[in-house]
Amino acid sequence: QVELVESGGGLVLPGGSLKLSCVVSGSRSSINAMGWYRRAPGKQRELVASITAGGTTNYAESVKGRFTISRDNAKNTVYLQMNTLKPEDTAVYYCNRDPPIYVFWGQGTQVTVSS
Repeated sequence: QVELVESGGGLVLPGGSLKLSCVVSGSRSSINAMGWYRRAPGKQRELVASITAGGTTNYAESVKGRFTISRDNAKNTVYLQMNTLKPEDTAVYYCNRDPPIYVFWGQGTQVTVSS
């Protein structure tokens, strides 16, 4: 059974940084494209960053230059380094495959950017 567990969220000031982690169990994340998604209050879930099995990355325009997705295949973990955070980055962040698998959605981790 595949399980994805996100962590690393919290409350941060505008301009601050956070690093999210997603540990994948029950599957070798290294063989799949993985993505970080977020759902802001009142909005639909969106893909913000993805990384292929080969390491190619893609980002939503709203986070390009500020967020960095990476993976540690030995640890079966995917990361999202978020810098220069803005209030509009406030959301619940989730990881999943890219494209996502419905049954893989976890609880996510809350990121709140506020002064």
